[in-house]
Amino acid sequence: MSEPSDDKRTATTPGEMREQVERTRAELGETVQALADKADVKARAQEKGAEVKERAVEVAEQAREKTAEVTGQAVAKAGELRTRAARAAHSVQDKVPDPVKDKAAQAAGQVRDKAARAGGVWQEKAPEPLRQQAAQGARMARENRALVLAAAGAVVVLWLALRHRKG
Repeated sequence: MSEPSDDKRTATTPGEMREQVERTRAELGETVQALADKADVKARAQEKGAEVKERAVEVAEQAREKTAEVTGQAVAKAGELRTRAARAAHSVQDKVPDPVKDKAAQAAGQVRDKAARAGGVWQEKAPEPLRQQAAQGARMARENRALVLAAAGAVVVLWLALRHRKG
């Protein structure tokens, strides 16, 4: 082994010997406690679990913050698109004659009523992939509202023209 350090040399008086024994006893107690802590797997696992939980909470908070940021951007973009769609719809509506507008509004009301009734059945019976595709189609229609309104207006005008010819 190695040479004893200055404080571990053989004590010359009984008082020094007692001090040395107390110091050694304290060091030994600390060493035993450190070894016991290392051997306590349950406590170490609990500490690690607490660390992991703390990190998960941090990550979740970051995700919430990012979601809030992205949501804010989406809301702003949606407002922008809504404004553009409203302008386009007004532009199309200004060009459509009043009788056609009245018929379209009446037809839209009927369609809305039928859609509400069918919506309940749809939610109950449609398979999930089909519902997802329908939702995607609806999103696309909302994003291209002006084009959809123009097409609907054209269909109504065509329908009225054909109906007028027959009558």
